[in-house]
Amino acid sequence: MPAERRSLRSNSKSDTSSSANGEKGRSTSQSSSSNKDKPAPTRAAANKAKAASTTKGASSNNTANSGMGEQRDQPRANGSDPTENGVNGSEDVEMGEDTAVPPTKGSRLSGEKGTDKEGDVAMEGAEGEDAEPEVDPKTKAIQDIKTNFTLLERAVTHFDPRFTLRVLRSISSMRKHITGDVLAEVIEETYSSSSVTASFLLNALDQAGALGGARSSAKMEIESEKTKSAPKETLPEVDIYMSILVQIFLYDKKEIQLGAKFSTNLIERLRTLNRRTLDSLAARVYFYYSLFYEQIAPLPPSPAATVTKIRQPLLAALRTAVLRKDVDTQATVMTLLLRNYLSTSHISQADLLISHNKFPPSASNNQIARYLYYLGRIRAIQLQYTDAHGHLIGATRKSPSSHSARGFYQASHKLLVVVELLMGDIPDRAIFRQPALERAMHPYFLLVQAVSVGDLDGFLNIVNTHSATFRKDGTYTLILRLRQNVIKTGIRMMSLSYSRISLRDICLRLGLDSEESAEYIVAKAIRDGVIEASLDHEHGFMKSKEVGDIYATREPGEVFHERIRACLSLHDESVKAMRFPMNQHRLELKSAQEARERERELAKEIQEGDMDDEDAGGDFDAI
Repeated sequence: MPAERRSLRSNSKSDTSSSANGEKGRSTSQSSSSNKDKPAPTRAAANKAKAASTTKGASSNNTANSGMGEQRDQPRANGSDPTENGVNGSEDVEMGEDTAVPPTKGSRLSGEKGTDKEGDVAMEGAEGEDAEPEVDPKTKAIQDIKTNFTLLERAVTHFDPRFTLRVLRSISSMRKHITGDVLAEVIEETYSSSSVTASFLLNALDQAGALGGARSSAKMEIESEKTKSAPKETLPEVDIYMSILVQIFLYDKKEIQLGAKFSTNLIERLRTLNRRTLDSLAARVYFYYSLFYEQIAPLPPSPAATVTKIRQPLLAALRTAVLRKDVDTQATVMTLLLRNYLSTSHISQADLLISHNKFPPSASNNQIARYLYYLGRIRAIQLQYTDAHGHLIGATRKSPSSHSARGFYQASHKLLVVVELLMGDIPDRAIFRQPALERAMHPYFLLVQAVSVGDLDGFLNIVNTHSATFRKDGTYTLILRLRQNVIKTGIRMMSLSYSRISLRDICLRLGLDSEESAEYIVAKAIRDGVIEASLDHEHGFMKSKEVGDIYATREPGEVFHERIRACLSLHDESVKAMRFPMNQHRLELKSAQEARERERELAKEIQEGDMDDEDAGGDFDAI
């Protein structure tokens, strides 16, 4: 039996087995390899018979073998079914390596030519199905937008804002594929021909005649009478979502004037709706509404900038959001108003807005980070450096770590470094080694080096060299205040290095104009607690006091207390950010109420005598 199996796979193996087993083994292998040939007594006759049978089988199965050759050349899909002729994949590979096709299988293939061809076609079709077809970006964008419609419907049905947030997060991935044709096709398939919302959106896209085209008429002819009589109404959430996509499309095309006009009309339509499922979408509408007006000339630093025109609508939206307890819109509009006031340097109005309105603590993390950044900038301008430092620390910690939010991360760190220098502290060197901050913070790193050594001339040179960068970042006016800090730092270093130094030497080292100026600056530094020293006016020198043990003071305890408070506030914020399933407490209350009702029924039956304590399941205390 082993010799017969080897003879089916290879003729060379069958010859080897026949020489080893004798003339009887050869005749057996010859009889098994061909049904028509007869066994020969000699080796020469056996070889002639084998050659004849091989030639005959090859000539009779030429078409079948050509099909098998094509099948072997093509890669076989993983897990595909065997062909109908019963030849599996492993045997096909071994047959391809042989010099001739075994006659037994050739005769079987010759009687099933049609089946073999059908099998080859099926294999090609299977391989074509395994290859992933390329998806048209336009078709994929349309499918994604329609999928978001389903999520918005689920958000309304379950009253769960997480579905709406998922829709808003998906905009960034499909934004580069949003075109006017894509939006027009979605609007055409979603709305009816008489829809006012569809006309409003298509007019903004400059495709007002899309609903009355030949494509729409063809679709209306195919529609049934039932569909015509009862068209499906779209949700307001879907309308606002499509409006946001139109705003993004207009902003990417730099159609600022058209986008501002469209956003103004959209705001008017949005005020007529009072649905809590629209809160997140309305906040995004106001964001792009303000973004359009910020880029219309005259631009912000001018007091007559166009952004001043939208302050009244934003204040009205803030008042409405507070009354409706719309947290998302309230947080977004407050940050937009602060940004608006700061762009035109109206610091007092921004301070009044903060004092008269409370920022919602349950707002999103990104809005809280923006609010803390603007609040830190206002406090820094008002010379309240300690408060500004605390707000900016919170903004940098809450700043997103994604690549798209790198600009905000850099801006918050730039302002934080300047505020720390104004407080008399030196920022940590590790801040400037971060990959996201290394290049952007290089001018500030040079600034820190000049301030840390008290080099007044080097500080002025750095400010003049990088003045354009500092003006662009909005930190130039704050950096000009650092001149006094540079002088104080130099005085503090000299007080630590010398026990006694003359005012003339201080003037020469710090580049001051006169000894009177040096005496005034030293006296102010002593009063502010920057240095521990005393002045001798008659002899004109400064005498430093011995530095005491800092651990004998309350400073280490205060620093430790600040760290503990930061950890506790982080824990409280983490607890507030936890989310739980919607309406889960109602289910628990319902089950508890049912349990109490069952207990009352059991107690009533026991009192009436229909049931005793043992029937109730043991000891039972009636309610």
